[in-house]
Amino acid sequence: KQFLGHEMLRQVVGQMLGRPACGCWTSAPLARFLGTSPRQIPADANFYSSSFSGTDQPRVLITGGLGQLGVGLANFLRKRFGKDNVILSDIRKPPDHIFHGGPFIYSDILDYKNLREIVVNNRITWLFHYSALLSAIGEANVSLARAVNITGLHNVLDVAAEHNLRLFVPSTIGAFGPTSPRNPTPDICIQRPRTIYGVSKVHAELMGEYYHYRYGLDFRCLRYPGIISADSQPGGGTTDYAVQIFHDAVKNGKFECNLKSSTRLPMMYIDDCLRATLEVMEAPAESLSMRTYNVNAMSFTPEDLAQELLKHIPEFQITYNVDSVRQAIADSWPMNFDDSNARKDWGWKHDFDLPELVTTMLNFHGSDTRVAQAN
Repeated sequence: KQFLGHEMLRQVVGQMLGRPACGCWTSAPLARFLGTSPRQIPADANFYSSSFSGTDQPRVLITGGLGQLGVGLANFLRKRFGKDNVILSDIRKPPDHIFHGGPFIYSDILDYKNLREIVVNNRITWLFHYSALLSAIGEANVSLARAVNITGLHNVLDVAAEHNLRLFVPSTIGAFGPTSPRNPTPDICIQRPRTIYGVSKVHAELMGEYYHYRYGLDFRCLRYPGIISADSQPGGGTTDYAVQIFHDAVKNGKFECNLKSSTRLPMMYIDDCLRATLEVMEAPAESLSMRTYNVNAMSFTPEDLAQELLKHIPEFQITYNVDSVRQAIADSWPMNFDDSNARKDWGWKHDFDLPELVTTMLNFHGSDTRVAQAN
């Protein structure tokens, strides 16, 4: 794993390619040609993101694909780029409808060799890194969260830099802490989160930006608010009450909330989230004044959400049984996001406010319920 001298390296590559050993190559392309990891790159190495012509389609890999956002993102991107150009991956076995819905492969982000082989064998050009343990689950298993959220990220960064990928890593409202300005929270301010999930996301933001400035990696990141999705189950996050409430409202007509009624947090419907993700990935690099952006749509409390639900389900009842761990996490997070830079730089604009969100979620769950009752 030692680096060859530049002259010897030129001779080796010249012999492999049947070319004269002239001094016409720089060290960075040669290092990439020989499949060297950025862990072994010389100090002057640099990387440049691939650009696509109007007829080219990216080859996409999504890690952690069976989480709340991965499947929805895969379906969204497949409509845009074609089913076979978007590969979903995870360490878990997928349900039949996901397995047959498009390419799915096993991928363990803690296995650097496995990840590298996937990128090479499938000619990946865009990587969406969604593997992570969320806030509440992470606090229950810090060592596993540290491995997945930090060590796994390092593997992804190295592979992305080595193979010239455009890399998207989601961040979160959890990347802020109790000393951050909360209403609103700007893109750049003190963060200091107090969960392993938040710490790992700040680490991801800073490492991604470091790789961008150090190696030229085309790193892009959005800080998501709480994401509300109709067709997925809650995944252990602090904002998941805003997903579970719809399941319980339609099924039982009541819901027990584990946060205080006055806990205000920024939220977004999944359709807006997926569109924002694609828009920032497609934005010209010269339009990006930063590499990590806040994005937002709405901000509400459990009481606000319950009042909107009552307009559709008059008999709905909400009670509160506060989970002290989740409440402490929520109290350290932003109440509202300032996403003015995203709106200015690449034209971000959300579609769903609270009334549209509730109507959409109830239509989805209501139709499911009626089908179940008919069956």
